[in-house]
Amino acid sequence: MNRLMKQGKQGILEENDIPQLRQADRAQTCYLMFKEQLTKRKQKGTYESSSPSMFSVIFSCQKKRILISGFFALIKVLTVSTGPLFLKAFIEVAEGEAAFSYEGYALAGGLFLAKCLESFCERQWFFRTRLIGLQVRSFLSAAIYQKQLRLSNAARMTHSAGEIMNYVTVDAYRTGEFPCWFHQIWSTSLQLCLALVIIYYSVGLATVAAIIVVILTVLATSPLAKLQHKYQTKLMVSQDKRLKAIAEALANMKVLKLYAWEKHFDNVIQVLRKEESKWILKVLSQKGYYLILLWSSPILVSIVTFWSCYFLGITLSTSNVFMFLASLRIVQEPIRMFPDVAGIFIEANVSFARIEKFLKAPELENRNAKQMCKEKELEQSIFINATEISWETNSANATLRNINLVVKPGER
Repeated sequence: MNRLMKQGKQGILEENDIPQLRQADRAQTCYLMFKEQLTKRKQKGTYESSSPSMFSVIFSCQKKRILISGFFALIKVLTVSTGPLFLKAFIEVAEGEAAFSYEGYALAGGLFLAKCLESFCERQWFFRTRLIGLQVRSFLSAAIYQKQLRLSNAARMTHSAGEIMNYVTVDAYRTGEFPCWFHQIWSTSLQLCLALVIIYYSVGLATVAAIIVVILTVLATSPLAKLQHKYQTKLMVSQDKRLKAIAEALANMKVLKLYAWEKHFDNVIQVLRKEESKWILKVLSQKGYYLILLWSSPILVSIVTFWSCYFLGITLSTSNVFMFLASLRIVQEPIRMFPDVAGIFIEANVSFARIEKFLKAPELENRNAKQMCKEKELEQSIFINATEISWETNSANATLRNINLVVKPGER
């Protein structure tokens, strides 16, 4: 980047000055890999009489990279969970309960190594998942482009140009963002379980109260998650309608100007924009409810746990209290991340379903052409002898019937 920025400061950058991506990250390479895996799955599906799932195809394309990034995510979660244990050990050393002479130095060195490993694994986790998302977005965009070239006439009536543009700009982008959050689904749960185990080690049976609060919070958010999925689906449908209307208006602008229909179409688009704004407001309101409920849950967990310790008569020492507070900070992160993870998952699920539906749309069929022709037919420039010609797959809806056409060389 330094060389490129220095060259851009000296003069205008040309296309050849921009370095290309690695061969593995280019859209053509990613699409060929996706197509190869899809062909293998289709052959296996023919064997098992079942159609291949697009999610399984994408996972098979990126399986190795997903497992490696998942390993880094696991190491990161484990190193984060060692923080309260180091804190408890430091407090015991400060109180004169050291197990050996240089335990303080050993703990300081261990904590330094743990934090370095945590930082390294977190950077590798985020970088590798971003790279996976980039590749997924690249081959999905290429697959959508190749698919729209082969759409049948009936499928083009269902999927307009504005909707196809929305598939590439919105749905493929959200599906590409999902790998960055994929490991958050299980890593936050694992981190929460480890934190609850440490809390049980520090405050004993009072952990049951904390678990009850967490369970009630999750149960309270489950209806909101269903509403979020419903509103997100409605939002994407309304957005498709608006883009379709705008694309049709721009494509037929001369007709609109000729018949002075500008205000009418403007009113139609404004109505569609109001409908889209209504669903945007509902989606953002649900996200706000998520944030209020889940960001307040760590405070409720600490209050309920301390009250449980008081009623159960559990003695709280300095090491136990600090260990509990440090564990509570570990609990706060997955709980506060849950709205973002749930929102990304819902958006990716809706976008992925829309892309999968589009990629499974019917295509134009290449009918068997005659390979052998008579010498008399080869003398003609154009020779058509067909009983039925149709854009549709159903021969009953033939567009033309009984076409006999002969055009000789030189004829106009």
